[in-house]
Amino acid sequence: MRVVSDPLLPLPAHPLPTATVGLIAVVCLASAARADLSLGAYYPLKAAGLFSVVMLLTLGHLRGRHPFARFGPANQLTTARAVLVVLVASLLGESGRPLVAATAAAAGLGATMLDGMDGWLARRTAMASAFGARFDMEIDALLVQALALLAWRYGKAGPWVLLSGLIRYGFVAAGRLWTWLRRPLVPTRRGRVICVVQIVALLLAVVPAITPPLSTIVAALGLTLLCYSFLADIVRLWHARQPMAEVQRR
Repeated sequence: MRVVSDPLLPLPAHPLPTATVGLIAVVCLASAARADLSLGAYYPLKAAGLFSVVMLLTLGHLRGRHPFARFGPANQLTTARAVLVVLVASLLGESGRPLVAATAAAAGLGATMLDGMDGWLARRTAMASAFGARFDMEIDALLVQALALLAWRYGKAGPWVLLSGLIRYGFVAAGRLWTWLRRPLVPTRRGRVICVVQIVALLLAVVPAITPPLSTIVAALGLTLLCYSFLADIVRLWHARQPMAEVQRR
């Protein structure tokens, strides 16, 4: 049953229980990983801190973008994905031993396999929202950036691989300078497929068994496709701005 609510009313959903459960899961999983993988003593603290920052920044966009009385199963699933992504990102600065790299790839794969299910859940429960779409997108962006950093740190690709994640944040920053870049984009199959391909390419690059030059080639192919996808979106936004500019001149 769909819950109808005015997005201008006070915040109806209560994300705190989901965020709290997520934080507890992060601490427990990070502590277990620290013992099994011989990670640094501060690994659980890094993971808990990063998860807290991610949730605070994300939930700050909840009001007015999620007009439902519940946080919803789709956003709860995205929070579970955030737990896995944070565990991957927190491996930065830790040992690059094969077992650690394999764990990073496995956790990243788990987060990727869950991607898409949150959107399905949102539609299934009639609780799709602008917040949920943005939440999902930002978790994907964080995963890409974390995997790119690990691929570079593990010597699987050069520093150029960092563009895999930075290109998304650069696009957002450019939107602050040129308003036409902030116009909404209709999701495309091309964009969804390339996003998954990019993540899979970085996952393969991080896997210990895949070494240079193969890991470099795989990461480069993923980045090339991602650049093409962003270029296609920019062209679409550029063409969409022309009718508006003509109306303003009149």
